[in-house]
Amino acid sequence: MADDGKLKRKVYEKELARLQIELCHLQDWVKAKGERIIIVLEGRDAAGKGGLIKAMTARVSPRVFRVVALPAPTDRDKTSMYLQRYMHHFPAGGEIVIFDRSWYNRAGVEPVMGFCTKEQHEQFLKFCPNVERFIQGGGIRLLKLWLEVGQKEQTKRFMARVDDPVRQWKLSPMDIKSYDRWYDYSRARDLMLKHTDTDDAPWHIVRTDDKRRGRLNAISHLLASIPYKRIDKDKAKLPKRSDKKKYDDQVTLEGRRFVEELF
Repeated sequence: MADDGKLKRKVYEKELARLQIELCHLQDWVKAKGERIIIVLEGRDAAGKGGLIKAMTARVSPRVFRVVALPAPTDRDKTSMYLQRYMHHFPAGGEIVIFDRSWYNRAGVEPVMGFCTKEQHEQFLKFCPNVERFIQGGGIRLLKLWLEVGQKEQTKRFMARVDDPVRQWKLSPMDIKSYDRWYDYSRARDLMLKHTDTDDAPWHIVRTDDKRRGRLNAISHLLASIPYKRIDKDKAKLPKRSDKKKYDDQVTLEGRRFVEELF
């Protein structure tokens, strides 16, 4: 443990490496069994969704672990069934889809910021559990995580984004507008949990004031929630290269444009 109570980097990196190996085993199992898995990541702004996704996907194939982070709905999207644009990204066999924010925008951002009507919000909360039962009835595993960060830590992270040019893109106009609506978001969160934290599709809350602990706890929970098994595979053997037959593939590059070697 670090002096400030947060997990030391050395311990974090060791445990993350172990979990990333397990994610590779999960990937093999999903591919072999044709499994379909949806992971919904929601939470407060600056709660650490992006960092968690990077930790989860750093060592696996993007063809198996697909990350979906949809932009604001288009005019066409606004006239379609609400879940329609999300369902377009649902997994096929052998895929895990991670939603970096999801249909639960209608339970949080939209009602708080006035992007949907009260009736639309209430209708979503009423029918969402039925839709999620339908999703799982179709053979998709649905896992839902809510990342929770405290007021003090959120402010610290927002200020870091203000001062750091490589993080400023993370501080959207929406984040700034939502900053003073902490308790509005709290009420929306609690109403969402009341209606959609079901036995069929439960919410699990991850505390992320310590980002490192939060990532490890979240990944450990996801791995424990899926009954995957290690798939035995033959060790790959590299074949002998074919004879070049007097073909020098480096000489043929002479005179081509190379990137200037600055380092």
